Formats: sequence, C-alpha cells, structure tokens
Amino acid sequence: MATKPGRGDPADEIGKGVLSRASAIVYWFVVIEVLLLLTAGPPLLLVVFLVGEAGNAPLIGLCFAPLAPALSAALFAWRVFLNDRDLSPARHFWRGYRLNLLDVLRWWLPTLAVLTVIGFSLANLGLAGVPAGYGLVLVVIAAAVLLWSCHALVLSSALALRTRDTARLASYYLAARPACTLGTLSLLIAAGGLVVLTSDWVLALLASPFTLLLLRNADPVLRDATERFTA
Repeated sequence: MATKPGRGDPADEIGKGVLSRASAIVYWFVVIEVLLLLTAGPPLLLVVFLVGEAGNAPLIGLCFAPLAPALSAALFAWRVFLNDRDLSPARHFWRGYRLNLLDVLRWWLPTLAVLTVIGFSLANLGLAGVPAGYGLVLVVIAAAVLLWSCHALVLSSALALRTRDTARLASYYLAARPACTLGTLSLLIAAGGLVVLTSDWVLALLASPFTLLLLRNADPVLRDATERFTA
C-alpha cells in the first residue's frame, strides 16, 4: 500500500496578496463545484422523475453510481489544495477521477446495492406487515453503511489500497476514531437537514464545501492510516 501520488512543489501563480489568495480560494470552490455537478449531476436529475414509485428503487440506485467517483475526485483535489495550493483545480480533479474511479467503484457499487435494498424495504414497510420498529432498525443500518462509506471514500481517495483493505480500515476507523465518525455523522445530518428545510438543489450547490469539510474531518484517520498502513 502506498499514498496516492501528488504534486511535490508548491505553485507560485497565486501570489502573496490577501485579495489574490481569497480569489484563488473562491476559484477552487467554484471549479470543483462545477466539476462535481458535471460528473455526478446529470444522472441524479433522473431521480426527480423516478421518485414516487417503489419499483424504481434499482434505477434510482444506478443514478447514484457516478456520485462516489465524483466525490472522490473532489477529495483528491482538495487534498492538493491543502498541501500545494495552485490555480489548477480542474487538473487535480480529473487526475483524481482517473486514479480513483475503479478503486471507488469496487466498493461503492456493492454498497449502493445494499442501500438500494434498504430503501426499497423502507418504501414497502406498509405492505410487508413487519413488526413496529423494523423501519427504525433499517434506518440505523443505512446510517452505519453511509458512515462506513464516508470513511472508505476518504481512504480510497487519498491512499492506494486494495478493496478489502479499504473495507477493513473503514470498518476499523468507525470505532477507532469516534470523533471523526461523529463529525461525519454531523455532516450527514446537516446534509439531510438542508434537503428537508430547503431542497436537494441547495445541497448539490454546496457539494464543494461539504467535500472539503469531510476531508478536514477525516484528517486524523488519514494521518493514522498513512503512518501505520502504508509503505
């Protein structure tokens, strides 16, 4: 296992002035947001037309397949931003997308299948005649899967790991770094609250800062994993 390759030399094109640095930060946020919408947005638009029919759950799940690779590319780019900031966010995004695509899909597609089954079950609780409280159990399982997915996403975006190692480490850090797990849970609750109180469009437009917050929250996980599990 090894760390993902990245730029070693800081770029000088930003300048030293406060205004130029602030403009560079805004530029990064805007470019990464646009690229996230470009790579993950079009399939998610179909969800609007599919929601409402429980039988569409598999199709809705497929619409979310491009989401994790796009988020992974954003995390990869933000990691460069935090270490060697320059004015090439698009280049770093597409490099991360290319490097991480297959690694992420190997665990994301099975995870998405599990979440799809849970969603389908929740949508049909009234017809299943299951005991009261079964829906709450499914919600808790779904939340645990999402938390695991966030750890796996950060790990596979920053480190070159085998799929089984990503799965094991993501499970390990759920309990080994409870502060990071609680921070991730807070981000998921905030994202859900935005959707409930405003709309899913607002969350989509804030995807760029949310990915940066996810990366910063996972910093202890990445540092520990790099020190202990990479060559």
